[in-house]
Amino acid sequence: MSARTAEIVRNTAETQIRVAVNLDGSGRAQVATGIGFFDHMLDQIARHAAVDLTVEAAGDLHIDGHHTVEDIGIALGQAVARAVGDKKGMRRFGHAYVPLDEALTRVVIDFSGRPGLQWSVPFTRAMIGEFDADLAHEFFQGFVNHALVTLHVDNLRGDNAHHQCETVFKAFARALRMAVEPDPRAAGVVPSTKGTL
Repeated sequence: MSARTAEIVRNTAETQIRVAVNLDGSGRAQVATGIGFFDHMLDQIARHAAVDLTVEAAGDLHIDGHHTVEDIGIALGQAVARAVGDKKGMRRFGHAYVPLDEALTRVVIDFSGRPGLQWSVPFTRAMIGEFDADLAHEFFQGFVNHALVTLHVDNLRGDNAHHQCETVFKAFARALRMAVEPDPRAAGVVPSTKGTL
């Protein structure tokens, strides 16, 4: 399997973003979004998906974090889609349950070629520090639309919104790791009876 890397540069009137990803990395992250809690969540993706991730972003944070978070989701989705290429030899499906103290989240992903997000995360408060909890959904919607994956995210329980959000990102990372992992029993084969994804 050739190197599965990609870099996306996305510049708009609202944000300037560069995302680079190596799906066969070791979990290294270089992240600077201007939103501290979001940086922490992106670090979780890199570490627990075992991907190398670079995110550089300058956005209109004087308004709020919406455009920055959503556009990073879009750029990361584009980078992952480019890095997986024709998807030959990868597992395609991934799932994970991740707890953090009282919180527990399940994430299931399918590199189906069809964007779809099912989101059930009843955050117990609207703000996590300076981070608007609603933006977690916007990030994953942007990712799904551009990575062309089906993603189910279910926070099964949790009282602390920080814990809820962290389990979402960690479970996503673990599911992603499983899905993009090379499948030694299907090397060079597209994981679909259709022959394409």
